Amino acid sequence: MQTVLPTLRGHYSMTKTKSALICGVSGQDGSYLAQLLLSKGYAVWGASRDAQGSAFGNLKKLGVFGQVKLISMVPEDFRSVFMAIKQSNPDEIYYLAGQSSVGLSFEQPAETIQSVVIGTLNMLEACRMFDKEIRLYHAGSSECFGDTQGHPANEQTPFNPCSPYAVAKASAYWLVNNYREAYNLFACTGILFNHESPLRPARFVTQKIIGTAKRIAGGSGETLTLGRMDISRDWGWAPEYVDAMWRMLQLEKPEDFVIATGETFSLEDFVAHAFCTLGLNWKDHVIQDHSLFRPTDILVNYADASKAKEKLGWAANIKGLAVVEAMLDLESGKV
Repeated sequence: MQTVLPTLRGHYSMTKTKSALICGVSGQDGSYLAQLLLSKGYAVWGASRDAQGSAFGNLKKLGVFGQVKLISMVPEDFRSVFMAIKQSNPDEIYYLAGQSSVGLSFEQPAETIQSVVIGTLNMLEACRMFDKEIRLYHAGSSECFGDTQGHPANEQTPFNPCSPYAVAKASAYWLVNNYREAYNLFACTGILFNHESPLRPARFVTQKIIGTAKRIAGGSGETLTLGRMDISRDWGWAPEYVDAMWRMLQLEKPEDFVIATGETFSLEDFVAHAFCTLGLNWKDHVIQDHSLFRPTDILVNYADASKAKEKLGWAANIKGLAVVEAMLDLESGKV
């Protein structure tokens, strides 16, 4: 499944082979980003907490495991961060590391805030102290916006975080903003709305839905248990979103961008479409468990990604319920 996007104009020179350090390379976005950068001729370094002990299953699924130079890095340890940058000597850094589950952040708030905020601070400090200009991409989150009362969120929308994860991401966003202004760093944040793929961990609700629906279709006889189904999100396709990350670092000046499809639909619609595509009625196989409800949750989010289209030449091709179909197709190995 190929995504064709407009040519990016105004990017900085690529006359030499570039090198990139991806922090959090074993995750969904890190693995797709590694694949993308390798296809563009980059020398790609990937950082993980334990490079020797990690399985890097996503890199192996994408067939790029042997092409990425892997190093260990603990984001909360400044020396570890600085040494990883010194060893890889990158032109670009993509900081995607940190605890990434909203639900888990309610169970582990301190760990979430420490991994996201201190990790981002250490990366900014290391880039500031390094003896060459490094372009830094920081992975932000639409969760920072909270409930926008039905209004599409863009780069000017105030933050109103509703979870420990969102609080951490909002803090990290302002750190990046501060270091960019105070020290003239090329550092920017991609405020990404939800984006999915078969590389999502099973603990994420979209992957839970897809995996369980497929097993039920195969005759497992199990039941899918979910929390709130009345929430609505702007779900996109992860392989397209990593292209936006790369495009952000090719601009002449660093800017923050909202990255989203512009289309929102409910989790119930997601579930219904997944089961319908497999020839099933979701109401026969799904139950709701109030113990899975989060202490606070955003009911609906909407996005305005017009700035990304205008300045990056980026727009989502896979959107709406097509995201559900894409996850089902790739899960089946049909692409």
